[in-house]
Amino acid sequence: MPLMPRSVWRGTLSFGLVAIPVSLFPATEPKDVRFHLFDREGRRVRYRRVVEGGSSLGEAGPDDADVATAEAGADADADAGERPGSERAEERDGEVEVAYEDLVRGYEVEPEAYVFLEPSEIERARPTPSRAIDLELFVHLDEIDPVYFEKSYQVVPAPGAEKPYALLLRTLAESGRIGIGRFVLRTKPHLVALRPRDDALALETLFFGDEVRAVPASVRDVGRTAVSKRELEVSIQLVEALAAEWDPSMFADEYREGLLRMIAERTPERIEEAPDAGGAESRVGELLEALRRSVDEAKAQGRPKGGRQAG
Repeated sequence: MPLMPRSVWRGTLSFGLVAIPVSLFPATEPKDVRFHLFDREGRRVRYRRVVEGGSSLGEAGPDDADVATAEAGADADADAGERPGSERAEERDGEVEVAYEDLVRGYEVEPEAYVFLEPSEIERARPTPSRAIDLELFVHLDEIDPVYFEKSYQVVPAPGAEKPYALLLRTLAESGRIGIGRFVLRTKPHLVALRPRDDALALETLFFGDEVRAVPASVRDVGRTAVSKRELEVSIQLVEALAAEWDPSMFADEYREGLLRMIAERTPERIEEAPDAGGAESRVGELLEALRRSVDEAKAQGRPKGGRQAG
């Protein structure tokens, strides 16, 4: 049985006067192959925050990294235990490296014009993390365009809360509706949808209405282009010929599998060079062989009706 990931939030799920202690766990697990940066001599490459030459507050240049990029660099250093904290600015080869505590956030209000905020000011504006998800209304799932769905979580009841949890689950299943509510996760307010999924409750964070872009009128005009009845009939016949029950296992990330194959092919060479590998070498070799067989079996599977071959 796979280990349950760490919960990202604990609190209560409430509707009316019913409060259910629950925890939220990620319901998805991205399988992207992540790499670290090295030079060709095998030395690890890190991010640095560097002042752009000739720039000052209010005169930021066109190549300024946005906040997300700067924070991503800082997070990358933090993962390796190297996040800067108290170091001051340091000049190297004409560039000034900036200490983490000396960073401010700039918001572009118009081209090349920025408003700057201190981290402490942003912190004061953050909403207080909430300990309750209040369901405010109930709607039909098919009323929500999939474009609004952002991220999925599993809702797990606390010990002793099984009965109200099961009651809410069955209520939603029988009524055919899902609950809509709001809460603050970490430092960000979220709109959420609570729905039944595989005999359990699932929670989806939703984009707010102003975060979803409207379809341009020019594109809608294209969608209204006239087509003949015969063309439509033949097109529907093609769709029906390719119709199938949805099965996500029919599809695979071919790019990721290709990267894993290359990694698996090179891994034994590194293990043979490592001293004192001992029995670990044979165990890793067996694992790699099992991985190769799994990939080969996945590729050898026949094309399912209505889907393309995985791998």
